[in-house]
Amino acid sequence: MSHSVTLTSVEPITHNTYHLTMERPESFDFAPGQATELAIDKDGWRDEARPFTMTSQPEDPELSFVIKSYPDHDGVTEQVAKLGAGDTVMLDEPFGAIQDQGPGVFIAGGAGITPFIPILRKRAMTGDFQNSHLIFSNATEKDIILREEWEGYDGLETTFLVTEQENSPMHAPQLNKGILAELIDDFGQNFYLCGPKPMVKDVRSALKELGAHEDKIITEDGW
Repeated sequence: MSHSVTLTSVEPITHNTYHLTMERPESFDFAPGQATELAIDKDGWRDEARPFTMTSQPEDPELSFVIKSYPDHDGVTEQVAKLGAGDTVMLDEPFGAIQDQGPGVFIAGGAGITPFIPILRKRAMTGDFQNSHLIFSNATEKDIILREEWEGYDGLETTFLVTEQENSPMHAPQLNKGILAELIDDFGQNFYLCGPKPMVKDVRSALKELGAHEDKIITEDGW
């Protein structure tokens, strides 16, 4: 790994999602939406790097990440919940194909919202939410990351869906062609897509069937 950095804070933002802030290495340059390979600097974990998206802006003095912890996975994200200020992590050089390419529909599943956090925040700074729509699918309402922030942005259209909470007014099946056809009226625009690989594969296929152009579907390479 290229950089060893010290955490300055670890704070919960949902029941299982944490906001990590840390020192920013010199010459660590990236675009909003890009990620890095991150490993925990502890015995047994240094070789267990995983990709996580920077949620800070490129010009911020510190780096920040929003990471969902999966306690039942017994892996890197499970360890995140045990980290605190003063612990160290290791970072590789930034990478990633998800970057802001103009207005469009942002489709996220669960922790797949993270590349869109810095992109949408950057748009909020410039007041440029023209023709921007966030479609965010989660298991339950308590899983919706930064819901109040998204609802508070003037001009950003938001649609929240939950798949495992039947008593919620947001309850819906997994994102599919029918739901997308109901929510979207222009399939010639940009589509930003991030989430679990099966979801990305299914939604991408559905978007293309509905008329979206392959070169306007912005997601990670190989997904």
